[in-house]
Amino acid sequence: MDKDLLYRFFEGRASVEEMRLVKEWSEASEENSKLLRRERKLFNAIILSGRFESSDGQTTLRKKRNHFVREFLKIASVVAITVGITAALFSIGEDKEDMNVAMQTITVPAGQRVNLDLPDGSNVWLNAGTTMKYPVSFMKGKREVILDGEAYFEVAHNEKSPFVVRTHAMDVEVLGTKFNVEAYSAGRTFEASLMQGKVRVKSPANEKLAVVLLPQYKTTLKDGKLVVSKIDDYNVYRWKEGLYCFKNKPFARIMEDLERYYDLKIQLDKKSIEGVALTGKFRISDGLDYALRVLQKDVAFTYRRDKDNDVIYIK
Repeated sequence: MDKDLLYRFFEGRASVEEMRLVKEWSEASEENSKLLRRERKLFNAIILSGRFESSDGQTTLRKKRNHFVREFLKIASVVAITVGITAALFSIGEDKEDMNVAMQTITVPAGQRVNLDLPDGSNVWLNAGTTMKYPVSFMKGKREVILDGEAYFEVAHNEKSPFVVRTHAMDVEVLGTKFNVEAYSAGRTFEASLMQGKVRVKSPANEKLAVVLLPQYKTTLKDGKLVVSKIDDYNVYRWKEGLYCFKNKPFARIMEDLERYYDLKIQLDKKSIEGVALTGKFRISDGLDYALRVLQKDVAFTYRRDKDNDVIYIK
């Protein structure tokens, strides 16, 4: 496969026909699929290596970084990550026999998403504004990660070593499955959705607060209780493709999501539209102005951007 074509694909500049060619090539063999992932990771590293440097080699100020992110998103939907081995050692779990292990931390910038392989072969997508910590090497009989944000996991099956996702609210325990977890501590949200396999969601502080999920079901933490319901819209999990999809979502909640995707403050001054429920989707790479114009077709509002302070005022 031509590398120029692959990089156009990664940057979001490939034509529909070129995207079809890449898809068919990657699905033709496991070797092609591995090569695609390897080239994607190299692309990630290239983006990351120069992302936070100014012309004089110094780290840019937050304001300049925000501007760069917004302008870059207009060009392409890319993956950029901040990765580092923590200086300290952390202990996973509470068992006395646990060994201290070095933890790796990944932080996803606003408007970006990350795909990576974990040490056990599991694959995970991380959404914008997400931080995940995981050990450089999983200990025998235990696979645990710490998540603050939203992630989609495809867990490598291992009956002897359960996989646990720890969040600010709940723990999700699996053996091998595909599931989505949304648990941003800042928003005090928690929702786990199961696509394949079986998971157990439990509170680390209350053993009685636990549910077992079967495929096509999700559980949401509401007023201190885990509420189980059937998944009625799989589009909302397409954030891995760079799409923001929403169904019957209040306008105010949509604004909160846009704040996270575009790394700025949105001040909603028109209280009458806070609860208006909307359904739709758009690509994050199309930019905030495009998103707001799309929403204006269904909701009457105007907006003003304060570029100096990174604030959008909606009236």
